[in-house]
Amino acid sequence: MGKVTGAIVISLCAGMAAAEPVTIAALGDSLTQGYGLPIEQGFVPQLEAWLDAAGHEVDVINAGVSGDTTQGGLSRVGWTLTSEVDAMIVTLGGNDLLRGIGPEVSRANLEGIVQAATDAGVEVLVVGMQAPGNYGPEYKQAFDAMYPEIAEAYGTLYLDSFFAGLGGAGTDPAEVRGFMQADGIHPNAEGVARIVEGIGPSVEALIAQVE
Repeated sequence: MGKVTGAIVISLCAGMAAAEPVTIAALGDSLTQGYGLPIEQGFVPQLEAWLDAAGHEVDVINAGVSGDTTQGGLSRVGWTLTSEVDAMIVTLGGNDLLRGIGPEVSRANLEGIVQAATDAGVEVLVVGMQAPGNYGPEYKQAFDAMYPEIAEAYGTLYLDSFFAGLGGAGTDPAEVRGFMQADGIHPNAEGVARIVEGIGPSVEALIAQVE
């Protein structure tokens, strides 16, 4: 093989390597999993389509399990972080709230998840959420603060709310009722589309960190 031919082959191989898609694991609960929706209308397929339309070569893995807590996420993060995974979106904690699990327990679980990703060399986007006021101000303060504090401690990206595209935590539920399913908890297909528009730029920043 001549030098010129060899250089061309090397160049082509480098181009092929650069064209490999970024693989993102979306670790979460029913919001990530796409509860109550046809598969193609769920969060992961809509996010992947949004990123594709924005010019990104990505594979988004649906690692959402309906009803999962932060403990559940921690228990399966090891087999979620396969060698193909380049980045991970972490959206957990809503079911911890529903069960009244102590923020210190949820925090330890989330730290374990992010630490596992760090050890695997995987970039992370931590998506936060806010507790309702009925657990008391101390619970709410501890719960709300753990997401940005973990993101800062581990140097990950952070988005304050999965529902940022619907106005975030302070939005009047009546204003977004048309974007929710009948249970008032899970978004419908149009709601997911807006959620994806809200989270999309943060995922683009995650992809940029990988690249």
